[in-house]
Amino acid sequence: MKKKKVICIGEAVIDRIRNKSNHGFTDFLGGAPANVACALRKLKIDSTFIGSLGSDDYGKKFIKQFNELDVNLDFLQLKDDSSTRVVNVDRDQFGDRFFSGFGESSHSCFADEVLSKKLIEKEILSLEKSFLETKYLVTGTILLSSPISAETIYFLFEQSKKFEVKIVIDLNWREVFWDHSSFLSEISKAERFNLIKKFLNHANVLKLAKEEATLFFEDENPLLISQQLSKRPDVIITDGKNPVAWYINGLHGITATPNAQKIVDTTGAGDAFLAGLISKFISIGYPSNDQDIEDCIKFSGVCGLLTCLGEGAIAQQPSYEKVNKFLGSLIS
Repeated sequence: MKKKKVICIGEAVIDRIRNKSNHGFTDFLGGAPANVACALRKLKIDSTFIGSLGSDDYGKKFIKQFNELDVNLDFLQLKDDSSTRVVNVDRDQFGDRFFSGFGESSHSCFADEVLSKKLIEKEILSLEKSFLETKYLVTGTILLSSPISAETIYFLFEQSKKFEVKIVIDLNWREVFWDHSSFLSEISKAERFNLIKKFLNHANVLKLAKEEATLFFEDENPLLISQQLSKRPDVIITDGKNPVAWYINGLHGITATPNAQKIVDTTGAGDAFLAGLISKFISIGYPSNDQDIEDCIKFSGVCGLLTCLGEGAIAQQPSYEKVNKFLGSLIS
């Protein structure tokens, strides 16, 4: 049986994005793993989201969105004693965003900080059945800022390895989540980096931004970064509108990304890029030559670009047909 499904683990949060006028905010559904799960569905790939939401209005909105896209929620956890996190997102004049803190919560912690291993263990037979059909498990590093959620992700890693599911990690360094962690806010930056770098050794595929490559590895060469990690993963380094550097299947190169439109909001662009890459890996198989890899990166780049042409992450993610139409316009 050919595996074609993807499991995304991690945070689903509200991106409260400052309006262009700088007066007020607009709320959008977001969170990198949630974004990837939704983007995959728009690209005709079956996805499952494993995460924890508050039993609040924001949690209900997420469930509605996931259901509309037919994202599998068999392992979603809803918490009465914690709230869905609201992330304050400001934007500079170029549309690039930065995180300025979190909305107030009436609880002692956020739902994404308490993803429960015990609840997943209760569904272990269903989980194993799901892993039989799963090709990739996708996650980031934000949940490492909570020992409770981190334990759950490591547990899922161990289970996934029994079924030869490949692990995809988007480094996605967001210091604000550590600074305001309900559990680990006091640990030093060096300790945070050590936790993350240890985690990255589980990756079969690692995606990171250029500034993250410099910050964590003091290098921008994907091959040399791969050699620093125990599984010698594929490494893809994005840099906004600039070319993507990659080391995939023993090959390495640089691929330009399309840049022909006015950028409105870059929120979720990297998540759409990653979803595009995974969708190509599943639909065409593991690329074995430079041309196939170039095609995968170009497709992914268009997924990211089209997500930047409006506000919010999930609403702007393109369909499979829209990406191919855009690629066709570049050729003609």
